[in-house]
Amino acid sequence: METIVFLDRSTIPEHITIPQPDTDCHWQEYATTTPEQVVERLKDASIVITNKVILDAQVLSQCPQLKMIAVAATGTNNIDLDYCRQHNITVSNIQGYATNSVPEHVLAMMFALKRNLVGYHQDIQAGVWQQQKQFCFFSHPISDIAGSTIGIIGKGSLGNAVAILAKALGMKVMFAERKGATQCRDGYTPFETVLQQADVLTLHCPLADQTHNIIGSDEFKLMKRSSVLINAGRGGLVDEEALVNALLTQQIAGAGVDVFTQEPADDSNPLIANAHLPNLILTPHVAWGSDSAIQTLANQLINNIEQFVAGTPQNQV
Repeated sequence: METIVFLDRSTIPEHITIPQPDTDCHWQEYATTTPEQVVERLKDASIVITNKVILDAQVLSQCPQLKMIAVAATGTNNIDLDYCRQHNITVSNIQGYATNSVPEHVLAMMFALKRNLVGYHQDIQAGVWQQQKQFCFFSHPISDIAGSTIGIIGKGSLGNAVAILAKALGMKVMFAERKGATQCRDGYTPFETVLQQADVLTLHCPLADQTHNIIGSDEFKLMKRSSVLINAGRGGLVDEEALVNALLTQQIAGAGVDVFTQEPADDSNPLIANAHLPNLILTPHVAWGSDSAIQTLANQLINNIEQFVAGTPQNQV
């Protein structure tokens, strides 16, 4: 019998049904788990489910029964993958579940930013419309999406899904080659060229040493003043201080951010401190979270466990 421990069940909304595994098991779940509680809760576990709880070598070395880590997300930067490979611990993640939800969120942010919806909403709240005494007023620029260029960093399932929607809107799509690459692969455009030409830049690459702060002050200087940045990938991909400075100095026209370097972000985060800006849209890491996407995640999570128990592990990292 497998002992399955879910360390952070509250990362999946309560109204989403998590199927029970079709295997003989003892199931135990916790809403949240602090770092100090992890080892004690995993002492008898053969399978652990985690979304954001960190499982590093120090923790894993104290869990001798552990055979599988089922990650309730796509990102695995909270798992020591090298340790798992060295000690024959299978790690499976969730793949392809948010290929509608994330791209739709990106496009929603793109439209809101390019048409300055937040700025106009704030102006109406401030009484600007009433003061103008006209049937409409233009206090912010409004840009068409059709005919503009979208630059995409990351050509996985999400980057490609964004590209399909963008093309349907009449946008030109450019995929950025890796930053610092000396050669450009087929289907890609040099990194700096994408930054210089994109009207919308959206990030869909993993967070790693090579991509940490991939967009910073130098990159903002390359971008059009009329361009907008959207980050629904990982918080560490963008230098948050540099992003705020780029908005305040009008190096770029706007930004939509769904992910932060620390989550939840507190008042010390420069983006939170400047949330009042009319050209900045912040959402709390929910781009992935349509009901259908989360249910797909839950179903795949359990299927990953069932396939592992059956001796045919899938979605291995």
